[in-house]
Amino acid sequence: MQNTIEEIEQEFWGAPLKDASYLITTCHNLRRKNIDAFTIEDFRILIGQNIGLEILISKAIQILNKDILAEGDFYEGDLLKSVLTSRKDFWKVHPDLKNEMTRIYEENIGSLDELDTTDQVREGIKEAYEEFKKEIT
Repeated sequence: MQNTIEEIEQEFWGAPLKDASYLITTCHNLRRKNIDAFTIEDFRILIGQNIGLEILISKAIQILNKDILAEGDFYEGDLLKSVLTSRKDFWKVHPDLKNEMTRIYEENIGSLDELDTTDQVREGIKEAYEEFKKEIT
């Protein structure tokens, strides 16, 4: 059974360079981690870097369907923002996932006003959604 992004994609990056940044090292390591063991933060990081979208977006949508404000290490709704700002070409070839993400957002828009966060974060998510809708419709 294929359980990691590397196994599923059959693309093996190998170890990062010794002087690689924290983000690069983390991405390399997450590609070798069992997806079933991913945390919300793991999804947020890789989706935010547009890595493994074919595998991870549908799983992230399942998480967001249960909790639109699912939180990685930064703030409530950070996974949502990563999904909404992921590569536009992905959404163009997956209109079913786009429609599902739109439905989840629209049904839960009220929750965004309840975010225990700054206006900047709240507005950033709303702006990301507006761009998401505009770019892929």
